[in-house]
Amino acid sequence: MHPYPFSYHRAASVDDALHLLQEYPDDGKLLAGGHSLLPAMKLRLAQPGHLIDISRLTELRGIKRDGGTVTIGALTTHAEIEASDLLRDACPLLPEAAHVVGDQQVRNRGTIGGVLAHADPAADYPAIVLALDATVVAVGPSGQREIPIGDFFQGFLTTALRPDELLTSIRILAAAPNAGASYQKLANHASGYAVVGIAAVVTVSSGKIATARVGITGAADHAYRATGVEQALTGASPDEPSLKAAAAHAVDGVDLLDDLQAPADYRGQVARNLTRRALQVAVARATG
Repeated sequence: MHPYPFSYHRAASVDDALHLLQEYPDDGKLLAGGHSLLPAMKLRLAQPGHLIDISRLTELRGIKRDGGTVTIGALTTHAEIEASDLLRDACPLLPEAAHVVGDQQVRNRGTIGGVLAHADPAADYPAIVLALDATVVAVGPSGQREIPIGDFFQGFLTTALRPDELLTSIRILAAAPNAGASYQKLANHASGYAVVGIAAVVTVSSGKIATARVGITGAADHAYRATGVEQALTGASPDEPSLKAAAAHAVDGVDLLDDLQAPADYRGQVARNLTRRALQVAVARATG
């Protein structure tokens, strides 16, 4: 099926992209890697009248470290994240997750900013950035603002980004020496999307779990922090009974998806099992 007719605009700069978003407020749509938008247009699930291509804005690419903070440009591809020596040292969870995103073609074209802005409930990165407690940086007509990742995902394909804003970068703190992380997922074999995906980051100090953050994707209509798991772990011993007991809270209070990919009960069981596995790996890495 062919998409509805549209006009194509190639943005020359971030300011140009923002100007175009203001010029076409009702039917302008940003195009980065295109792996989510273009299939939706072909199926006529999305019908933008104006495509604003930002894929050549080099100022939105790249990975930088300034002290303990790592900044990733929104147009950085999955393949670039996977291959980054800087990230393998400062935040190994991101390259680990990038390696299991889609297939090689998707990793070569898809961008981290596009994934987060699209907010697909089965995408991998939302769980990762939640577990990393990232900050999303966006720019709009009123200037730049920082959005805590806990406020960013608001529902099915819905984020805190305003219609006239552009996501420019993601900021994370470099991993602490006593931290360990892991991403575990049950993937759809055809698409690579997560039926359920679990990201866990823990720190261990003096024989106890000092902090724990767990992000879950695929289980609900948007990615979320498993606060029940985190609360059960904080101050607990990093042993198998503690991890198993904490993982049992992975879907507490969550309205689980029930679709052709998996029924709700199955998703819940997979989420609990994968949370336990992610915690096991994260603790093992944290304790060396």
